[in-house]
Amino acid sequence: MYDIITVGSATVDVFVHTVKEFTHITSLKKEHDVCFPIGGKILIDKLTFDTGGAGTNTAVAFTRLGLKTAWLGKLGDDINSKNIAETLKREKVKFIGSYGKGHTGYSVIIVGLLNDRTIMTHKGINDSLAKKEVDFKKLKTNWFYFGSMLGESFQTVCALAEFAKKKNIPYAFNPSTYLAKQGYQKLKQLIDGCTVLVLNKDEAEYLTHTSHLQKMLDVLQRHAKIVVITDGRNGAFAYAGGQRLHLRTHNIKIVETTGAGDAFASGIVFALVKGMSLSDALKTGLAEAESTLQHIGAKNNLLTYTQLQKSLKIPTRIEAF
Repeated sequence: MYDIITVGSATVDVFVHTVKEFTHITSLKKEHDVCFPIGGKILIDKLTFDTGGAGTNTAVAFTRLGLKTAWLGKLGDDINSKNIAETLKREKVKFIGSYGKGHTGYSVIIVGLLNDRTIMTHKGINDSLAKKEVDFKKLKTNWFYFGSMLGESFQTVCALAEFAKKKNIPYAFNPSTYLAKQGYQKLKQLIDGCTVLVLNKDEAEYLTHTSHLQKMLDVLQRHAKIVVITDGRNGAFAYAGGQRLHLRTHNIKIVETTGAGDAFASGIVFALVKGMSLSDALKTGLAEAESTLQHIGAKNNLLTYTQLQKSLKIPTRIEAF
């Protein structure tokens, strides 16, 4: 019996630190664009390798905090898949997915761009997890966590959500921008009946067709029990029934943002799994996210339970709104 099963992608991430004099940032309206000269040769200052993907990032977050965790996804037959499997074993995450012929996911992440990053990602075999490859009889768990999946894998996640609702198993869902852009009807099976929906403000706007935060929360809470919307340095806003909370962030130095969303969502879900209040869940999510933001890589600085307890002693502003 697992405390939680995560379902989502796995990748190998390479973080590219370019020499600043070769990187140019231009602004067009509200957008900032990174420009490299065509035909040029760009010097790389440093390369950092790690594993990523919402499925494995959150699985490692949960197991470091002490939950018995399994990851359901798909790996290929390449060396990167082997590296991911070894990482999961080392982190004590049980792999209950499948293997297939092909390459696992791969991301090239250009970092150091106005405290942000640009990601080029190849989904690879992540998109081909078929429903027939899942042994539903062995999915003994108290919770599910669903990350963003595409292609055939998306249909499998929808089937898993229906399974969870039928078995009265609570689940969390954290969609990506490219899923949210497809609209609520596309995600209806996952959002309706969801225990906790965590997403950023842009994703919420795609799903609700409004830029007004309160309206976003009102619309989404008709479908999900708890809704949490993140808004960068403006913090996060949570709505659960009549309870509405605004979480303020701390003034920290951001090194790299990859994996911060996964860390935040996993912190919230961990707290809810443990029966903590919504306020404490927000604090836990913030502790995980800010720890990740201060380091390179999505998994490198995910917290242990002891580290989390120390982080939670830092005063955090949460206000009703």
